[in-house]
Amino acid sequence: MTNHREDLRVVSASREISAGAGHVFEFIADPSQQPRWDGNDNLSEAAAGQRVSAVDDVFSTTLTRGQVRENHVVEFVEGQRIAWRPAEPGQQPPGHLWRWELEPIDASRTRVTHTYDWTGLTDESRIPRARATTADMLQRSLDRLAALAEHEGSDPS
Repeated sequence: MTNHREDLRVVSASREISAGAGHVFEFIADPSQQPRWDGNDNLSEAAAGQRVSAVDDVFSTTLTRGQVRENHVVEFVEGQRIAWRPAEPGQQPPGHLWRWELEPIDASRTRVTHTYDWTGLTDESRIPRARATTADMLQRSLDRLAALAEHEGSDPS
């Protein structure tokens, strides 16, 4: 018998953040900010100067266990959407995707949706970790992101 949770290969969470979409987007598109809001507690650091600006950009992050990941940007609309596929350095991404979508409600409020999609994951060794990534973890990222965006001025650095 298959567990329903095992079949869930796309998980997402959404929330309203009391900050403009452009401001919120800066925290996401600047990899050096990501360890500050990562709800998976998986990111240790990312060097400054890697601000994403287009599809095909690649930025590097260091995980808490010391491994480096190259993140290949596959979707990008400034201030609205960004998605990347992580990979080991010099390797092709194994198929999982992190996506952020921002919808302005008005000038000072934004609905943000965070999605983890592992429908294309080809590396069997990564499936247990992918399965363990829950909507609650994504919600933690959103909540941490909201706390930063709502309490810091227009410049996240």
